[in-house]
Amino acid sequence: MAADKSPLIHFTKFENIDLGNQLIESALTYKSNPLLDNTKGQGKRIGCIFLNPSLRTRVSTQLAALNLGMEPIVLNMDKEGWALELQDGAVMNRGTVEHIKDAAAVLGSYFDILAIRAFPSLTNKEEDMSDFTFSQFVKYSGVPVVSLESATRHPLQSLADQITIRENWSGKKKPKVVLTWGPHIKAIPHAVANSFAEWALGMDHDLTITHPSGYELDAEFTKGATIEYDQSKAIEGADFVYVKNWSSFNDYGKILSTDDSWMLTENHFANAKNAKVMHCLPVRRNLELSDEILDGSRSLVQQQAKNRIFAAQAVISHLLGNN
Repeated sequence: MAADKSPLIHFTKFENIDLGNQLIESALTYKSNPLLDNTKGQGKRIGCIFLNPSLRTRVSTQLAALNLGMEPIVLNMDKEGWALELQDGAVMNRGTVEHIKDAAAVLGSYFDILAIRAFPSLTNKEEDMSDFTFSQFVKYSGVPVVSLESATRHPLQSLADQITIRENWSGKKKPKVVLTWGPHIKAIPHAVANSFAEWALGMDHDLTITHPSGYELDAEFTKGATIEYDQSKAIEGADFVYVKNWSSFNDYGKILSTDDSWMLTENHFANAKNAKVMHCLPVRRNLELSDEILDGSRSLVQQQAKNRIFAAQAVISHLLGNN
């Protein structure tokens, strides 16, 4: 039986520091005892709806649901579902087969929670920034929705990142966290970078963002951060360095630079001896990050990946607790 649909609570972005801390502590509790609440989701289902590919997000969300006794069902909508029409009032006499308001409502009647992954087009800036596809599921499904990455944010990844920082930071001062652009051969969305900045600032970290000129992120997500165009200067004294590529926001979706000097090697850490390095994965080795960093003692990437399970478990548990 589907959960009561009122009031609705969704997990789509950073809300506030109190909820952030609550979810981090919950995730750490589940990490120490994954089956602590293994009957909490009994008799309930979560629908994991993928309009785009996934490895960590898909598997970690399934494992998180199973840890709570909940049944996860995965639908790769881009391959297994009908072509969706997204526009209201459309005359569906071309390639689309099913309107999203119908599909979302059906899925909402089948599941207690929906988890949605929908990437941006990187061609229509206005539509992407409105998270149009994702928001249609929120609008029409009638059940709580978890973001498995939208056009603008990836909050489950960012929560896992915050869990990882919490596990590796014991200092009394704010950690200095650096988000650095890295080279890539493709135009990459802004969601991970946006979301990481939003959570880092929301959790009151000392955040510096560094990138070549032209790669400025949407100011909505970076207000309060230090913007530094000299990568070496940005990394000085860093406690954590988060590497991520993104395409241009102002010249939307374009690749403006592929400067390989931005790929981190040990030479970049002369003035940040104890810095740890983070990346959300998948990573293009020896393009975004060097083997010596990824396979060395600085790397937290595998810890981040494991923490994806417990980030998802904390969020699903939170939503179940409010149903």
